[in-house]
Amino acid sequence: PVAYDGLTIVVNKSNSFLEQLTVADLKKIFLEGGVKTWNEVNPAWLNQTIKVFSPGTDSGTFDYFKEVVAGKDGKIRSDMSVSEDDNVLVRGVEGDVNAIGFFGCAYFFENKDKLKDVPVINPKTQKAVHPNHETIKSGEYAPFSRPLFIYVNAKSVAKPEVKSFVEYYLENAADVADEVGYVGLPGEIYA
Repeated sequence: PVAYDGLTIVVNKSNSFLEQLTVADLKKIFLEGGVKTWNEVNPAWLNQTIKVFSPGTDSGTFDYFKEVVAGKDGKIRSDMSVSEDDNVLVRGVEGDVNAIGFFGCAYFFENKDKLKDVPVINPKTQKAVHPNHETIKSGEYAPFSRPLFIYVNAKSVAKPEVKSFVEYYLENAADVADEVGYVGLPGEIYA
């Protein structure tokens, strides 16, 4: 592991009714055959069509979200606007008052003036938690906190240049992670 990330659920800044979401709510919105309007998630919410935005299906972000929300056998809905470019997702959610999407915390931190993050109910504590450096690092932002990894071929790491690269990577990962919007690990983990 080299850093932590938090998958941030985002809506349009003008969305005034969405205060928090549960994983069950996210299942209703994101699973195949899911709801079409906000009031199908919660009758107190608007009778407006939900526009769903998602990272590309080949991304690790999508895979992690699918694992948490759909599980092994569930399917994420196919009628979403999907993009490998998180900036496209930001613009999509920013441009539609009834939009919802998700991506890594770094993109939300860069765009928090344009979007609203939605606190997610931690299944263990039943508290609504916003993603930030502290809640992601502590794991309080559950179930959407996740570690990020570097993968190294076992044979290749025997090469001095690869070993040096990995050592350099781990020595600098915490500072670089924080610099680009991810969350550095505690020093003892890098050690």
